[in-house]
Amino acid sequence: MPEPAAGARVRRRVELPLRTADRRAEAEVVTFDGLVDGRDHVAFALGAWREALARVAEGGQPPLVRLHSECLTGDVFGSERCDCGPQLREALERIDRAGGFVLYLRHEGRGIGLVRKLDAYALQDSGLDTYEANLALGRAEDERDYAAAAQMLAALGATRVALLTNNPDKVRQLRQHGIDVTERVGTGLHITGANRRYLAAKARRGEHLIPLAGTP
Repeated sequence: MPEPAAGARVRRRVELPLRTADRRAEAEVVTFDGLVDGRDHVAFALGAWREALARVAEGGQPPLVRLHSECLTGDVFGSERCDCGPQLREALERIDRAGGFVLYLRHEGRGIGLVRKLDAYALQDSGLDTYEANLALGRAEDERDYAAAAQMLAALGATRVALLTNNPDKVRQLRQHGIDVTERVGTGLHITGANRRYLAAKARRGEHLIPLAGTP
């Protein structure tokens, strides 16, 4: 196992009360200096996260962690073209109960940005899937890099985690950067009539572990 990514440090911690559909939560929002990509990523420390870090130091169960890529349309406006908004709310609620961290990463559109993501939506409306649309724009299928996420976890003292994701690439990349991912915990299936084709492409081309029976 390589050494955890280093070079980042906690910049500031701010208390932030949250409300989700099913519960209220007291979060500590953490900002960082020295992240390798220079972006304004933040971490939400939720539930009994301090106890979770103490427990793992004694060989117990690690904190539950979600790497959530920013999605303005889904997270803020409730777009049903993706499953990002429901996944974020699920992560906040589950991690508040378990104790751990939601890392909110500025990776809009799998790294291509908001405006290009909307360009990709227009191409999807003409028949391309979400990955084909990125390629048609001259971008990679998925441009996200999780080195900064590994730095954030190391700065938080969370170098051994259970990861809440359906995306095996997040597990692979964190491990490459020295984070001990002991378990992949699957997220729920948040399917709508508008996102079924998108989810099918994630399962087929992105290797996401989504139980989407009956979808080509």
